[in-house]
Amino acid sequence: MTDIVLPLLIAVPIVAAVAPLLLSLWSTETGWPVATVAALIETGLAAILLRSVYLDGRLVHEVGGYPAPYGIELVGDGLSAPIVALVAVVSLGVVAFARSAGPRRNSFYSAYLLCVGGLMGISITGDLFNMFVFLEITGLATYALVAADRSGESAIAALKYLLLGTTGASLFLIGVGYALIATGTLNMVDLSAQLADIYTTPGGSRVVLASFGFIAVGLALKAAIFPLHTWQPDAYTYAPDTVTVFIAALASTVYAYALGRVVLTVFTVDFFDAVPLAQDGLLALATVSILAGSALAAVQSEVKRMFAYSSVAQFGLVVAAFALATPDSVLGGVIHLVGHGLMKGGLFAAAAILAARHGARTVDDYARLGYRSPVVAAALGVLGFALVGVPPSIGFLGKWYVALGAVRAEAWPVAVVVFLSTLFTLVYVARLLERLYFADPGSAPTPAPGDTEAVADGGDESEEDRIDSRAPEAVSVGMVAVVVLTALVVVALGFATSGFETLLEPVLSEVFSQ
Repeated sequence: MTDIVLPLLIAVPIVAAVAPLLLSLWSTETGWPVATVAALIETGLAAILLRSVYLDGRLVHEVGGYPAPYGIELVGDGLSAPIVALVAVVSLGVVAFARSAGPRRNSFYSAYLLCVGGLMGISITGDLFNMFVFLEITGLATYALVAADRSGESAIAALKYLLLGTTGASLFLIGVGYALIATGTLNMVDLSAQLADIYTTPGGSRVVLASFGFIAVGLALKAAIFPLHTWQPDAYTYAPDTVTVFIAALASTVYAYALGRVVLTVFTVDFFDAVPLAQDGLLALATVSILAGSALAAVQSEVKRMFAYSSVAQFGLVVAAFALATPDSVLGGVIHLVGHGLMKGGLFAAAAILAARHGARTVDDYARLGYRSPVVAAALGVLGFALVGVPPSIGFLGKWYVALGAVRAEAWPVAVVVFLSTLFTLVYVARLLERLYFADPGSAPTPAPGDTEAVADGGDESEEDRIDSRAPEAVSVGMVAVVVLTALVVVALGFATSGFETLLEPVLSEVFSQ
């Protein structure tokens, strides 16, 4: 049966995570082959799920054969299938990137596979408590990955992430507890029906509002929404570059999806109609995050930190899309989640290559690198323009639908903020491109011996180029290919409007017909 792909998406990486640790008794470098096989299987399963949902609609798997609401459901629909596909594709790309970039320890690949399993679980669970379980699995694995550099800075960043991430998960669990006390169920679909009976009665909205508040704040902290973002810049900056590519593309992306899933499936748009305070509060938090993240990104001098603050703004945009709760905005939010995962993963991968080849960590370090690493610089430019929202790209597609939803909902402040955010994004992307191609030749760093254009886009580097332990130890053709392919996919998906609309139409019809 097709629905068997749902539990396999979770089981394959979690079971595979044990293998590198066991194989460490034989060899310390068996993690990569195991992770590659698991990532390939995940990609195949994700393709089956995406095709089945696209052609046949919603898939449901009852774990252990116990029906809802007492059993645990796994759900594949138009909302979860694109996120599953994103997790699978990015995970495979990260494995290909890590072949040369490292880390190579088996423990790294065990944590990586455990994180993939947790992300898949969050994406397809139909049960709030199990969402919490997978949040914790993902969080614990991510903390270990951030500290994989074994430097003081990465250890402190991981500790900060641990403390704040655990706080976010705890707040989420408190919110789930309120919902359970009020309804006696944890199944999302069953919860939505029972919560509706509560918040439509006089005085009944308080317990539901408390549940919503704790869940929303907990997931906003996990997704790094301003001012709950303080763990993210350090985690992205001081983690090994391969880890940054992975978590920047997927971790907060899936947490933002989880918030959207809870808003649309558990509380529904009727809750916003009954309790406008909840919608207004979430919109206010999101719009502040968009502006603050964009402004902070524009003033950064370190490239990884710039992209980290950019993510604060982009996830604010996604949360605003779900908070607007219109068909256009939700479509735009899902598209932007997929697009941002690809764009930001590609940007961090390009930055990792430039750091490995040239020791370039700051904006000033990028002077004239467009001529020394032309392929990577060109891909970075394409991804940067997509992040701004220049058509044709998936970045434009997502922003267009979010802005359209804001205009049709007459939420003019949100529409204005989306426009201002685009201008801020253009500012810091233009700064990078100016340094890459138009900087004063006298400001360019001196090339290392043998640092030619061909080698700069792939191959081994000299010892003089190794700037810190975060950077990959070598730059291979495969690493460059990952960045270039990501840029091409980001542009190609800009033409996939009808595909996203067809995929999400059943979900949107169900959500907005209630």
